[in-house]
Amino acid sequence: MSASKILIDLPARGKYCFTTAAVKKVLGSSDVAVHSTVQRLRRKGDIAMPYRGFYVIVPPEYRILGCLPAEQFIPLLMDHIGETYYVGLLSAAQYHSAAHQRPQVFQVVTAKNRAPLSCGKVRVEFIARKNVGNMPANTINTPRGMLRLSSPETTAFDLVGYPQHAGGLDNVATILAELAEKIDFAEIAKIAELSPLPWAQRLGYLLDLVGMSEKTEPLAEYVAAKHRVSTPLVPSEQTDDAEKNMRWQLLVNAQIEPDL
Repeated sequence: MSASKILIDLPARGKYCFTTAAVKKVLGSSDVAVHSTVQRLRRKGDIAMPYRGFYVIVPPEYRILGCLPAEQFIPLLMDHIGETYYVGLLSAAQYHSAAHQRPQVFQVVTAKNRAPLSCGKVRVEFIARKNVGNMPANTINTPRGMLRLSSPETTAFDLVGYPQHAGGLDNVATILAELAEKIDFAEIAKIAELSPLPWAQRLGYLLDLVGMSEKTEPLAEYVAAKHRVSTPLVPSEQTDDAEKNMRWQLLVNAQIEPDL
């Protein structure tokens, strides 16, 4: 059985990702023989396995990573496991030219919790959002296919909704200052109902903080129409001495210091 059918024939057809079942079909061999071939190629570093039964061919330019970059296999992996997704948070901010530095992990938003993936030096983190399929997202080209990416507006909501995955609110505010150039502020108000109201309150406050107060009126009107109780800026912090921001009905119980 020749491994060249995997390393030459598949890339020649533009296929750099494959499953165990696909290899068995291509090689026309038994499960034992296929397993032996796959393991031999993994030991040589010719292929890698980011997910059980799902493999990627590792071209020479990516040998130092020990895997394909995440953006080149995530679309096919998500299709393989039948999961709706989009690339989000810090990874999306990077694509929108709003990240100060390259994130150490590739962040993917899915409908349910998933264990993180590790493949060579590539790390993938999954963040659960039940209505992921309803959130506005765009598609962009990668060398291996189309990648689903959260829109600037969706990215903004996710950053304030999951600050623990975004380096904290100081870093979120820093990113929002740059992301604001890409945000459609009318669209922000339109999709606010797709997220908890406190996310809209915190997002509006942070956007005002980074100098966008003239553009946040549609979101402020949404908050004014929907709010029932004030919400803390940082849920885990005490609010006893917190100043109340009336525009966003927000208890400002932390000092946010964006790196502007």
